[in-house]
Amino acid sequence: MKCVIDAKGLDCAALNERLRRAEGRIEISGCLGQRFLAAGMSGKTIAISGVPGNALGAYLNGGEIRVRGNAQDAVGDTMNDGRIVVEGNIGDTAGYAMRGGKIYVRGNAGYRAGIHMKAYGDRVPVMIIGGKAGSFLGEYQAGGIIAVLGIGCPDRPIVGSFPCTGMHGGQLFLRSDCKGVVFPDQVSVGRATERDLARLQPYLAEYCALFGLDEAGILDAAFVVVTPDTGNPYKQMYVAN
Repeated sequence: MKCVIDAKGLDCAALNERLRRAEGRIEISGCLGQRFLAAGMSGKTIAISGVPGNALGAYLNGGEIRVRGNAQDAVGDTMNDGRIVVEGNIGDTAGYAMRGGKIYVRGNAGYRAGIHMKAYGDRVPVMIIGGKAGSFLGEYQAGGIIAVLGIGCPDRPIVGSFPCTGMHGGQLFLRSDCKGVVFPDQVSVGRATERDLARLQPYLAEYCALFGLDEAGILDAAFVVVTPDTGNPYKQMYVAN
């Protein structure tokens, strides 16, 4: 069963009310900046045409959201479970404090993607960005996996300034040699080993299947992995020597 919702003329409260009542596979057309779509929901399968506003899938507890285009800021804010797939680009602070679920982005991400990402119980949050990411990627990351693949970005760094600032858990993968990228002192940066990539591979396989990409071709490149290497990640930022 399919439920089609025309979002034209609906504000975020009215559109979310329609979503709560809808059953089956849900198709939203004409989306134009409505915020908080599917916030706190679970068990929904939603496809969105247009551009959803801030906090798409905030506090998501399960189900799947697929955006056939771009999405604005704070995608998956504090999400617990489920999957958000964005076929275009996303704005700033995607995955803020997410503690479970997956965010897969075909294009680029803005600033502060994965800020405060954390693992919770047996849940491992995962974010894969197909293009490049802005500054402060993985800021204060406390758990989970972030990967940036740099697809279509051959002549520019795939990550902006200050990646992994305050990082104290999790892993961040960059499909790049990272020349010219400056990392903070409290993290360990090195070539990803087969063991490292084995943790990423199941999610990368899922990502490639969703977007019709060649998994083997993507893996046939250098990956850098970043992990924290101190029990006091904030010392260099806030404590005078």
